[in-house]
Amino acid sequence: MDKTNTEIIILISTIIILFVTIGIVLLFTIFQNRKNELLKQQKLAKEEFEREITETQIEIREETLRNISWELHDNIGQLLTLAKIQLQNASEENIKEVKETITKGLNEVRALSKLINPEAIDNINLREAVQLEIDRFNRLEFIKSNLKTVGNEIKIDKKATIIIFRILQEFFSNTIKHSKASELDVNLNFTDSHLIIIAKDNGVGFLSDSKKEGIGLINIKNRAKLIGADAIFTSEKNKGTSLKINYKL
Repeated sequence: MDKTNTEIIILISTIIILFVTIGIVLLFTIFQNRKNELLKQQKLAKEEFEREITETQIEIREETLRNISWELHDNIGQLLTLAKIQLQNASEENIKEVKETITKGLNEVRALSKLINPEAIDNINLREAVQLEIDRFNRLEFIKSNLKTVGNEIKIDKKATIIIFRILQEFFSNTIKHSKASELDVNLNFTDSHLIIIAKDNGVGFLSDSKKEGIGLINIKNRAKLIGADAIFTSEKNKGTSLKINYKL
């Protein structure tokens, strides 16, 4: 009888150990599968992020080339034509005007050279890039623009800089093309933990409606999410539009 009980105990113990072993193997398999799935998702997310960065860099270059093309044709071209006319009728009285026209043309070319430089995008600095845009708007009298920086400037991630600059570039483009605004103000506020950017115009605005957002607004918000930032639009009819970007440093 004791021998039989011992055999039963051994059998039960063996079965328990077997089930425990199978359970551990199953749990490990499930854990490994979930880990592999997570790694796969992380890889896909990284590839998507890198693809978005590349596309954004291309968009910035395309926008820059469009601006350069326009300035060469309409702005510098006009200055050179004016200088040519002035030189044809040059005299001691108007030689000063000729010099001023040529000087202005040279300044325009220098400004463009900063945009043409390929390193400007590869080693982009957010404040400097925004300042170039602001200077261009004022120089060409598109819109009265102003950039204000608050706090100690902190160097931020290069890829985040590219995304933020492209978001602002899209906002500026919409302001100039559609808002009928006369003023554009941009504030870069650096704190210990965040970069808060507010871009605001005094244009015609639009009725804010999250259910009827255009593709442009949706793209801006999606791009902000890629770098863990929030992009918030505020607009009222005839009271202008503002964009607030909150990026954690």
